Amino acid sequence: MQVTLIQAPLIWENPKSNRDYFEAKINSITENIDLIVLPEMFTSGFTMSPETVAETMQGETITWLKALAKARNCAFTGSLVIKENGNFYNRLVFVFPSGEIQFYDKRHLFAFAGEDQHYTAGAKRLIASVKGWKINLQVCYDLRFPVWARQQGEEYDVLLYVANWPEKRNHAWKTLLTARAIENQCYTIGVNRVGIDGNNIAHSGDSLIVGPLGEVLYHCAYKEDVFTITLQKQELTTARNQFPFWKDADFFQIQ
Repeated sequence: MQVTLIQAPLIWENPKSNRDYFEAKINSITENIDLIVLPEMFTSGFTMSPETVAETMQGETITWLKALAKARNCAFTGSLVIKENGNFYNRLVFVFPSGEIQFYDKRHLFAFAGEDQHYTAGAKRLIASVKGWKINLQVCYDLRFPVWARQQGEEYDVLLYVANWPEKRNHAWKTLLTARAIENQCYTIGVNRVGIDGNNIAHSGDSLIVGPLGEVLYHCAYKEDVFTITLQKQELTTARNQFPFWKDADFFQIQ
């Protein structure tokens, strides 16, 4: 599966400028891609003023993503601020070339920054499928809660996080992404932003792709980047067969 990550300096609370930025980056990709990954709140940065940037599921950004997915014949994912039934959500959307949309509302809201005061938490995981690959989609702060991502059996092949994770805690970001890959015996992808946001918080990026044995396949810090990788199902299968630790895992339900 061909996956492209876009590590970007998001423009604060300006959806149109961010769409224009990403469209230029997307148009620079010459390969045939299966999935393009954008950061958390890619239209606005990590804002606690959702009313200034919120859209609907019929809004401009969703329409734009659907058109891009159809034109490039690939899936897109990233989160943005969505207003629905009077509530605001940090919603990760997964847009297919067919126009189908699946979504995941961030479960673990970042109370340290007041996210829980402005947004409504989700309650269901999303495991999407692309070319036979099962992808568990999560958002930023979810990374600190391993039970929410925990593999039971062989539920998924890729664990994917989109983020606005600050530079001052980038050691935790890199460590936890590697841990999630090792404990779940899967590819783990983290796509973060770079630059200074509207609250003067610095972001180093540190986007990562980690293999199922914990090996770092890609790492980029402190700069914009567009990176494409081909994930190999055989490498994943070989790692799980050689070290079948997943068979000894605990089974549980989250209430």
